[in-house]
Amino acid sequence: MRLNIENDFITLEVQANALRKYQESQLRFYGYEIRNDVYFLKSNNIQSDISKVINYLNQENINYQLTPNVQSLLSDFFDVKEAQNKLFRKAKDVKNGNINKGSFTEFTIFLDSLPRKLKPHQVKAAYHLYSIKNGANFSVPGSGKTSVVISVYEKLRIEGKCNLIFVVGPPSCFQPWQNEFQETLGRKIETVILSGGNRSLRKEEYFQNSDNISELYLTTFQTMMNDYQDVRKLLRQRGVNCFFVVDEAHYMKQVGGTWANSLLQVADCTTFRCVLTGTPMPKSYVDIFNLFDFLWYDYSPLNEEDKIQIRLLEKKGKNDAVKIILDEKIGSLFYRVRKKDLGLKPAVFHPPIKIKMNFYEHRIYKMVLSKIHELSKDDFIENEEVLSRLWRGRMIRLRQLVSYPRLLLKSIEKYDEELIDKNSELIEIIRNYDNLEQTGKLDFLFKKVKELNSRKQKVLIWSNFIGTLELLKKHFIKHNLRCELIYGKTPVKRNNSTNIKDEMTREEIRNVFVDPMSGLDILIANPAACAESISLHKTCFHAIYYDLSYNCAQYLQSLDRIHRVGGSENNTANYYFLQYENSIDEDIRQNLDRKAQKMYNIIEQDYEVYNLDLFEDMEQDDIAAYKRLFK
Repeated sequence: MRLNIENDFITLEVQANALRKYQESQLRFYGYEIRNDVYFLKSNNIQSDISKVINYLNQENINYQLTPNVQSLLSDFFDVKEAQNKLFRKAKDVKNGNINKGSFTEFTIFLDSLPRKLKPHQVKAAYHLYSIKNGANFSVPGSGKTSVVISVYEKLRIEGKCNLIFVVGPPSCFQPWQNEFQETLGRKIETVILSGGNRSLRKEEYFQNSDNISELYLTTFQTMMNDYQDVRKLLRQRGVNCFFVVDEAHYMKQVGGTWANSLLQVADCTTFRCVLTGTPMPKSYVDIFNLFDFLWYDYSPLNEEDKIQIRLLEKKGKNDAVKIILDEKIGSLFYRVRKKDLGLKPAVFHPPIKIKMNFYEHRIYKMVLSKIHELSKDDFIENEEVLSRLWRGRMIRLRQLVSYPRLLLKSIEKYDEELIDKNSELIEIIRNYDNLEQTGKLDFLFKKVKELNSRKQKVLIWSNFIGTLELLKKHFIKHNLRCELIYGKTPVKRNNSTNIKDEMTREEIRNVFVDPMSGLDILIANPAACAESISLHKTCFHAIYYDLSYNCAQYLQSLDRIHRVGGSENNTANYYFLQYENSIDEDIRQNLDRKAQKMYNIIEQDYEVYNLDLFEDMEQDDIAAYKRLFK
C-alpha cells in the first residue's frame, strides 16, 4: 500500500482485496472515495487527514509506504507540532506559577515603564499572553482585559514583531479601545473604524499600502463577515504584522456560523491572535471550538476526534469527562481572573425601594391584571405557538405598566390582544395620563437624583423601554437638570469624523459624563444598548434601576458598568431598585437575584456552561414568568 499527496488530494494505492470490508468502510467514513483500487480524499487540512489515516493504518497493522512528499510534509508537521507543544508547556508553567524569573523581571520592568500601572492580576494575565502569543483571556467583565492586551501589543511592537492591532467586536467596544490606548500607553494612535457606511469608502482603507497603514483598526462582526476578503488583502501586505483581537468573542460561538467563518478565513494573515470574553461557553461546550480553531488555525489543540468525543459526552450529560478533556487540551492556553481576584470594594445592593403607585396608574394596573387573569382561563383552546406569543405579550404589558402607563399605546410585534377596550374611559385616561399625574416611581426618582446631585454624585439610571427613557430625560430637562440618554437611537461613532452635527454620539456622551468637571451628572440608559463595553466606574458610583426585565445577562452586564478595575478598588458602587408594591416588580427582582447568584457561582469556575447571552431567550424569560405567575 502506498500513501501519496497530489495537490489537495490524499491517495491510497491498494492491491485488490488487501483491505477487509470493515476497513474499507472506515476509509469511506473518513470521506475517501475509490476508483481503480485507489482511495482518494480531497482534503482541506492535509496534515490532520494524513495523521488520521496513518494512525488508523498503524492501529490495524496494515503495511504501507510513504512517498517522499508525504515524508517531507510529516517532518514539517512534527517540527511545528513540537514547537507548539513546547510553547504550550511554557504557558502551562506560567499559569501554574513556575515562571522564569529573568524573563518575568524583564517583562515587569517594561510594564512599569508604561503610564498605566497594571494590577497584580493583570500583570500575570499579560505575561501569560506574552508567553503564548496566541492566547485567550476569559476573565470576568470589569477585570481590565483591554489594558492587558494593549500592554502586550506594545511590548511586541517595540520588539519589532507587530506594528498594528486589528480589533473585531460590537460597536460599543470602539471607544473603550481608543480610550484605553491613550490611558495605558500615554500616546494617541491613528485609528480607523471600519464599520457600516459606504463599502467603497472602506475599501480605500483596506487598499492603503503598508507605508500608510494606521496602528489601530476597529470593526464589527457584521462588517468583518462582509469584508473579510478585503481585510485579508490589508493584512497580507509585506511589512504588515498584525496583532488580531476578537473582543466579546462569545459572539462567534456558532460552529459553522458566518461570523466565525469570516474570522477563521483571516487567521492565517495575522502574526498574533487573541480572544477576549468573560463568557466562553454561553450555551454549550461546543462554543469553545471556534475560539481555539481561530487562535491555532493551522494546528488546533482540539482535533476532530476531541470535538466528536466532547459532543457525545455532553449529549450524555457526562460533563466531568468533558472538563477533563478540556483541561488537558486547552487548560494552559487561556487565562482567567475571577471576580474575587479583582480586589474591588464590595458593591452595596440597597434593599428594594417600595413605592406605592399613584391613583391612575394603580387603577390601570389593576384593570389590566384582572383582564389577564380572565384571559388565561381560556388559554387551553390555543396551540402552543399562539400561547407563547400571547403570554409574552401580556408579560411585556405588565412590565410596561410598572414603568410608564402610556407605553400601553405602543404596539407589540406579533401581539394584538386588547387588554383595554378602545372605547372605554380607561383608554382615555391612558392617552391623557401625563396631564393627570406622573408615576410614583418618577416622583421618588426625581427626589433621589436631586439628593445625590447635591452631594456632587453622578447617577446612572436604567430603564428597558424607549418611552420611559424619553420621559425621564424630558422630565429632568424640564426641571433644568442636565442629562443625556444612550439607547438604540443614539448614534455610534463610525469613523474619525462623524457627520452628525445636532446629536452627540454614544462615545461623546460617555466621555462628557465621566468627566468630573463637565456638569453632566445624570445619564439615562437602556441595558440593550449600554450594558456591554461602556465603562463609567471612575466617576459614577450610583446606579438606579427604574425598571427591570427578566434578562439576567443584560442585568449582570449593566452592574459592571460602575463596578470595575480602575476605580472600584477605592470607591463603593451603589445600586438602587425602584419597586412598586404588590406588582410584577417583586417577581422580576426575586427571579434576577436567583439567576444572578447561580451565574456568579458558575462564572467562578473554569469549565462551566451557562446561559449568558445578551439578546437570546428574552422571549423565553417572559414566557417562563407568565407560567410561574398565572399557570
